Amino acid sequence: MEISHVVEDNRNENMQNSQTLLSSKSCVSSQNEYTQEVEPGPPHESLFLVLAYLPLFELLAMSEVCMSLRDTVHNDVLLWLNIIVERPLSLRLSDEILMKITSKASGRLKTLVLINCEKITDDGLQLVVRKNPHINKLFLPECTGLTPEGVIRAVKTLSENHYSLKSLRIHGIYNIKKDHLDTIRSYFQMKLPQQEDQRQQPILFHHRNSPEFRNEESNPMIDIDVDICPKCNNVSMVYDCPRETCKKKSCKACNLCIPRCEECGECFIESEELEATACGDNLCSNCWLQLPKCNFCNQPYCKLHINHQHGLSSSNGFVCDACHVKFVAMLGACYC
Repeated sequence: MEISHVVEDNRNENMQNSQTLLSSKSCVSSQNEYTQEVEPGPPHESLFLVLAYLPLFELLAMSEVCMSLRDTVHNDVLLWLNIIVERPLSLRLSDEILMKITSKASGRLKTLVLINCEKITDDGLQLVVRKNPHINKLFLPECTGLTPEGVIRAVKTLSENHYSLKSLRIHGIYNIKKDHLDTIRSYFQMKLPQQEDQRQQPILFHHRNSPEFRNEESNPMIDIDVDICPKCNNVSMVYDCPRETCKKKSCKACNLCIPRCEECGECFIESEELEATACGDNLCSNCWLQLPKCNFCNQPYCKLHINHQHGLSSSNGFVCDACHVKFVAMLGACYC
């Protein structure tokens, strides 16, 4: 009996040892397979096709991944034909950096979009325009470092090159007067004399911050974004009203003369009251009712400031900035 027990114990030990051996071999093999999967190598070919669709910030980041991507980003001219500078790059963009970026297009730059690039000057813009005479879309919204005279000089340079400039965005640049706008328009009339009588597509207030209007996908019928307001005679963005009853009236004006709803772009009727919002923007009653409200003050955010919401882990609602500050202050006072 003792011998049989010993034999059985030996068999159990052998089986355990064999299982341990098999498991260790499988672990080693799986480790080998894992190490084989992560072995370094060149990027997949499909990755190079994606580069043309990346924003400028991500494109510059891809150039730091490996040598092959770096060489492709720096040497492929097609990646630099349409340059769009937005946040966070716009706050750091200077004339020198802009020259380095635009030089990668080798004089074939077609679209230059500089959104809120405060450090760009007239001289820097002129250097870029001279080296890239084929620019047909020049967007400079809120580039406060530019002057009307610098914009006119850039437009004149581009118009002399077979009238390549087709679209211009200059809202947010200071001190643009009627004389400046008339001078800029004269170059566009020289460019397209057969389209002088054609009416531009209406510019709606709630579409002014859309990517289609701000960037390269803008409508070709909108050549210049600013106009002379028929109410105050100042140069500004002049909006049409999408309200059906206002299309026959003189409801075309800047936002200072005729306030409009941030969501739908419609003007406010005299009997209509402006609804209170957490961001301070104007909303009509219909849009106000459809938007989610703060759990404390019952005020909504418009679509431009929806990222200011503070989510709540205990519910599906949100808290606005003002209520969040009060809530945090109350908690601090309770624990002090």
